[in-house]
Amino acid sequence: MLISDGYEVYARYAERASLTHAQCWAHTRRTFERAKDIEPTAVAEALERIGALYACEKAFREQGLSGAAKRDYRLTHAKPVVEDFFTWAKVQIERAALLPSNPLTKALHYNLQRREALSVYLDDPDVPIDTNHLERALRPIPMGRKNWLFCWTEVGAEAVATLQSLIVTCQLHDIDPYVYLVDVLQRIDQHPASEVHLLTPRLWKPHFADNPLRSDLSRSAPVAQ
Repeated sequence: MLISDGYEVYARYAERASLTHAQCWAHTRRTFERAKDIEPTAVAEALERIGALYACEKAFREQGLSGAAKRDYRLTHAKPVVEDFFTWAKVQIERAALLPSNPLTKALHYNLQRREALSVYLDDPDVPIDTNHLERALRPIPMGRKNWLFCWTEVGAEAVATLQSLIVTCQLHDIDPYVYLVDVLQRIDQHPASEVHLLTPRLWKPHFADNPLRSDLSRSAPVAQ
Protein backbone atom coordinates (compact mmCIF):
# COMPACT_ATOMS: atom_id res chain seq x y z
CA MET A 1 0.00 0.00 0.00
CA LEU A 2 1.28 3.45 -0.95
CA ILE A 3 -0.45 6.61 0.31
CA SER A 4 0.57 9.85 -1.36
CA ASP A 5 -0.45 13.12 -2.94
CA GLY A 6 -1.15 13.31 -6.67
CA TYR A 7 2.46 13.57 -7.85
CA GLU A 8 2.59 11.28 -10.90
CA VAL A 9 5.90 9.70 -9.92
CA TYR A 10 4.17 7.97 -7.00
CA ALA A 11 1.56 6.46 -9.33
CA ARG A 12 4.26 5.09 -11.63
CA TYR A 13 6.18 3.66 -8.68
CA ALA A 14 3.05 1.99 -7.26
CA GLU A 15 2.35 0.41 -10.64
CA ARG A 16 5.91 -0.82 -11.06
CA ALA A 17 6.02 -2.22 -7.51
CA SER A 18 2.50 -3.73 -7.78
CA LEU A 19 1.27 -1.67 -4.83
CA THR A 20 -2.25 -0.46 -4.16
CA HIS A 21 -2.11 3.31 -4.46
CA ALA A 22 -4.32 5.54 -2.31
CA GLN A 23 -4.33 9.30 -2.79
CA CYS A 24 -5.06 12.27 -0.57
CA TRP A 25 -8.37 14.16 -0.34
CA ALA A 26 -6.67 17.13 1.33
CA HIS A 27 -4.66 17.71 -1.85
CA THR A 28 -7.88 17.35 -3.83
CA ARG A 29 -9.37 20.14 -1.76
CA ARG A 30 -6.36 22.37 -2.39
CA THR A 31 -6.73 22.11 -6.17
CA PHE A 32 -10.20 23.63 -5.90
CA GLU A 33 -9.14 26.35 -3.48
CA ARG A 34 -6.83 27.72 -6.19
CA ALA A 35 -9.90 28.37 -8.34
CA LYS A 36 -12.15 30.00 -5.75
CA ASP A 37 -11.55 33.58 -6.97
CA ILE A 38 -12.58 32.72 -10.54
CA GLU A 39 -15.30 30.10 -9.96
CA PRO A 40 -16.57 30.76 -6.41
CA THR A 41 -19.93 28.99 -6.84
CA ALA A 42 -18.52 25.76 -8.30
CA VAL A 43 -15.64 25.73 -5.83
CA ALA A 44 -18.05 26.17 -2.93
CA GLU A 45 -19.99 23.12 -4.17
CA ALA A 46 -16.81 21.05 -4.44
CA LEU A 47 -15.63 22.03 -0.96
CA GLU A 48 -19.05 21.26 0.50
CA ARG A 49 -18.92 17.73 -0.92
CA ILE A 50 -15.37 17.15 0.31
CA GLY A 51 -16.38 18.57 3.70
CA ALA A 52 -19.10 15.92 3.90
CA LEU A 53 -16.43 13.22 3.56
CA TYR A 54 -14.49 14.69 6.49
CA ALA A 55 -17.72 14.86 8.48
CA CYS A 56 -18.03 11.09 8.00
CA GLU A 57 -14.48 10.63 9.30
CA LYS A 58 -15.27 12.73 12.36
CA ALA A 59 -18.49 10.84 13.01
CA PHE A 60 -16.96 7.37 13.14
CA ARG A 61 -14.06 8.61 15.26
CA GLU A 62 -16.54 9.99 17.78
CA GLN A 63 -18.31 6.63 17.79
CA GLY A 64 -15.02 4.79 18.33
CA LEU A 65 -15.45 2.63 15.25
CA SER A 66 -12.56 0.64 13.82
CA GLY A 67 -11.89 -2.33 11.56
CA ALA A 68 -14.93 -3.76 9.77
CA ALA A 69 -17.32 -1.33 11.50
CA LYS A 70 -15.27 1.62 10.23
CA ARG A 71 -15.23 0.17 6.71
CA ASP A 72 -19.00 -0.39 6.76
CA TYR A 73 -19.57 3.17 7.95
CA ARG A 74 -17.48 4.58 5.14
CA LEU A 75 -19.21 2.42 2.53
CA THR A 76 -22.65 3.40 3.82
CA HIS A 77 -22.10 7.12 4.39
CA ALA A 78 -18.98 8.24 2.50
CA LYS A 79 -19.12 6.16 -0.69
CA PRO A 80 -22.35 7.81 -1.96
CA VAL A 81 -20.75 11.21 -1.35
CA VAL A 82 -17.66 10.19 -3.32
CA GLU A 83 -19.76 8.92 -6.22
CA ASP A 84 -21.84 12.10 -6.19
CA PHE A 85 -18.67 14.19 -6.17
CA PHE A 86 -17.30 12.56 -9.33
CA THR A 87 -20.68 12.69 -11.06
CA TRP A 88 -20.78 16.42 -10.31
CA ALA A 89 -17.19 16.81 -11.54
CA LYS A 90 -18.04 15.20 -14.89
CA VAL A 91 -20.97 17.58 -15.35
CA GLN A 92 -18.76 20.56 -14.53
CA ILE A 93 -15.99 19.55 -16.95
CA GLU A 94 -18.49 19.40 -19.80
CA ARG A 95 -19.59 23.01 -19.35
CA ALA A 96 -19.05 24.83 -22.65
CA ALA A 97 -17.94 28.02 -20.90
CA LEU A 98 -15.16 26.30 -18.97
CA LEU A 99 -11.87 27.02 -20.74
CA PRO A 100 -8.86 24.65 -20.53
CA SER A 101 -6.81 27.38 -18.83
CA ASN A 102 -9.40 27.85 -16.08
CA PRO A 103 -8.04 26.70 -12.68
CA LEU A 104 -11.33 24.87 -12.10
CA THR A 105 -10.78 22.87 -15.29
CA LYS A 106 -7.36 21.85 -14.04
CA ALA A 107 -8.77 20.89 -10.64
CA LEU A 108 -11.52 18.79 -12.19
CA HIS A 109 -9.11 16.98 -14.51
CA TYR A 110 -6.72 16.37 -11.60
CA ASN A 111 -9.40 14.66 -9.57
CA LEU A 112 -11.22 12.75 -12.31
CA GLN A 113 -7.91 11.22 -13.37
CA ARG A 114 -7.35 10.04 -9.80
CA ARG A 115 -10.82 8.69 -9.05
CA GLU A 116 -9.67 5.12 -8.42
CA ALA A 117 -6.86 6.12 -6.05
CA LEU A 118 -9.10 8.58 -4.20
CA SER A 119 -11.64 5.80 -3.61
CA VAL A 120 -9.23 3.23 -2.13
CA TYR A 121 -9.73 4.42 1.45
CA LEU A 122 -13.43 3.50 1.33
CA ASP A 123 -12.70 -0.24 1.28
CA ASP A 124 -9.73 -0.32 3.65
CA PRO A 125 -10.22 0.88 7.24
CA ASP A 126 -6.45 1.16 7.72
CA VAL A 127 -6.10 3.74 4.94
CA PRO A 128 -6.55 7.39 6.04
CA ILE A 129 -8.54 9.87 3.98
CA ASP A 130 -5.49 12.08 3.50
CA THR A 131 -1.75 12.40 4.13
CA ASN A 132 -2.04 15.16 6.73
CA HIS A 133 -0.60 12.93 9.47
CA LEU A 134 2.47 12.33 7.31
CA GLU A 135 2.89 16.01 6.54
CA ARG A 136 2.73 16.82 10.24
CA ALA A 137 5.39 14.21 10.95
CA LEU A 138 7.67 15.65 8.26
CA ARG A 139 7.13 19.28 9.23
CA PRO A 140 10.24 19.47 11.47
CA ILE A 141 12.38 18.81 8.40
CA PRO A 142 11.51 22.01 6.46
CA MET A 143 11.31 23.93 9.74
CA GLY A 144 14.91 23.02 10.51
CA ARG A 145 16.31 23.17 7.00
CA LYS A 146 18.84 25.84 7.95
CA ASN A 147 20.39 23.39 10.41
CA TRP A 148 21.14 20.87 7.65
CA LEU A 149 21.31 23.15 4.62
CA PHE A 150 24.88 22.20 3.80
CA CYS A 151 25.43 18.42 3.63
CA TRP A 152 28.65 18.97 1.62
CA THR A 153 28.00 16.05 -0.73
CA GLU A 154 25.05 14.31 -2.38
CA VAL A 155 25.97 11.18 -0.43
CA GLY A 156 25.71 13.13 2.82
CA ALA A 157 22.34 14.57 1.80
CA GLU A 158 21.06 11.08 0.96
CA ALA A 159 22.23 9.79 4.35
CA VAL A 160 20.42 12.64 6.14
CA ALA A 161 17.24 11.92 4.17
CA THR A 162 17.44 8.23 5.06
CA LEU A 163 17.87 8.95 8.77
CA GLN A 164 15.03 11.46 8.79
CA SER A 165 12.75 8.96 7.04
CA LEU A 166 13.62 6.26 9.57
CA ILE A 167 13.01 8.58 12.52
CA VAL A 168 9.61 9.71 11.22
CA THR A 169 8.61 6.10 10.47
CA CYS A 170 9.56 5.13 14.02
CA GLN A 171 7.36 7.90 15.37
CA LEU A 172 4.43 6.73 13.23
CA HIS A 173 4.78 3.25 14.77
CA ASP A 174 5.23 4.47 18.36
CA ILE A 175 8.87 3.39 18.44
CA ASP A 176 11.56 5.34 20.29
CA PRO A 177 13.94 6.28 17.43
CA TYR A 178 16.97 6.14 19.74
CA VAL A 179 16.15 2.60 20.89
CA TYR A 180 15.54 1.53 17.29
CA LEU A 181 18.76 2.99 15.89
CA VAL A 182 20.91 1.63 18.74
CA ASP A 183 19.49 -1.84 18.17
CA VAL A 184 19.68 -1.85 14.36
CA LEU A 185 23.20 -0.42 14.15
CA GLN A 186 24.40 -3.31 16.33
CA ARG A 187 22.15 -5.98 14.86
CA ILE A 188 22.80 -5.31 11.19
CA ASP A 189 26.24 -6.96 11.15
CA GLN A 190 24.82 -10.28 12.31
CA HIS A 191 21.51 -10.09 10.46
CA PRO A 192 21.00 -12.14 7.25
CA ALA A 193 21.03 -9.94 4.15
CA SER A 194 18.03 -11.87 2.78
CA GLU A 195 15.95 -10.68 5.77
CA VAL A 196 17.07 -7.06 5.88
CA HIS A 197 13.44 -5.98 5.43
CA LEU A 198 12.82 -7.13 9.03
CA LEU A 199 14.95 -4.21 10.20
CA THR A 200 12.56 -1.60 8.83
CA PRO A 201 10.67 0.05 11.70
CA ARG A 202 7.30 -1.49 10.81
CA LEU A 203 8.65 -5.07 10.93
CA TRP A 204 11.32 -4.45 13.56
CA LYS A 205 8.65 -3.63 16.15
CA PRO A 206 6.98 -7.09 16.31
CA HIS A 207 10.28 -8.98 15.94
CA PHE A 208 12.77 -7.11 18.12
CA ALA A 209 11.15 -4.30 20.11
CA ASP A 210 10.45 -6.44 23.18
CA ASN A 211 14.15 -7.21 23.66
CA PRO A 212 16.25 -4.61 21.80
CA LEU A 213 20.02 -4.52 21.86
CA ARG A 214 21.23 -1.76 24.17
CA SER A 215 24.33 0.39 24.07
CA ASP A 216 27.11 0.12 26.62
CA LEU A 217 26.12 3.56 27.88
CA SER A 218 22.61 2.31 28.63
CA ARG A 219 23.91 -0.70 30.51
CA SER A 220 26.28 1.37 32.61
CA ALA A 221 23.79 4.11 33.45
CA PRO A 222 22.45 4.06 37.01
CA VAL A 223 18.89 2.83 37.41
CA ALA A 224 16.52 5.45 38.80
CA GLN A 225 14.83 4.46 42.03
